[in-house]
Amino acid sequence: MASSGIELLLVSLPQLAMGAGQTLAISALGILFATFGGVLYGVLATLGSRWLNILLRVYLELFRAIPVLVWLYLVFFGLPIFFGLSIPSFWCAVLVLGLWGASEVGEVVRGALQSLPRGQREAGLSIGLGGWQLYAYVLLPQALKRMTPPTINIYTRIIKTSSLAVLIGVVEVIKAGQQIIERTYESVLIYGALFLFFFLVCYPLSAASRVLERRWAHA
Repeated sequence: MASSGIELLLVSLPQLAMGAGQTLAISALGILFATFGGVLYGVLATLGSRWLNILLRVYLELFRAIPVLVWLYLVFFGLPIFFGLSIPSFWCAVLVLGLWGASEVGEVVRGALQSLPRGQREAGLSIGLGGWQLYAYVLLPQALKRMTPPTINIYTRIIKTSSLAVLIGVVEVIKAGQQIIERTYESVLIYGALFLFFFLVCYPLSAASRVLERRWAHA
């Protein structure tokens, strides 16, 4: 029995690997989008513009109030119907995860920047730094320690949430596993392999987040 299970996993490995590649690609691109978008969000949110803050708040609340799955359906099915714009399911998943992740990362960046002593901004301004230079050379580097652990946790959520892409037709690792189960009826074995995959991807990130949080808390 054990040998047949191992044989099944070996036979299924190429299909699972292709699905895992799709999952990792969606997650990596979503994380990249979320990181750059989140930093931009955080910087804009600390500029002191009332109207800009209102727009950012609306954006944040839309992604907090509406589940990611609904956003996937809205973008994948809604854009072709209402705007005649069709996005491949892979890029639809990347876009939605990136926008959702950017709203979460953006709040972390905003909080980290606002927690810095006001004197840091004033010191940067006093030596002639302005605009992007103030953020790039003074504020963001100092906020990095405060925002890295929670941002890593958001990354793990993006990876796990990427499994929703199966519902718009992306053949990622969950879909690949389901196809194998439909063919072999070995649900426990395949879902066990999927569990192991997500654990091996997400646990190191979670562990790194905890280590950094403890280390920097005593720095």
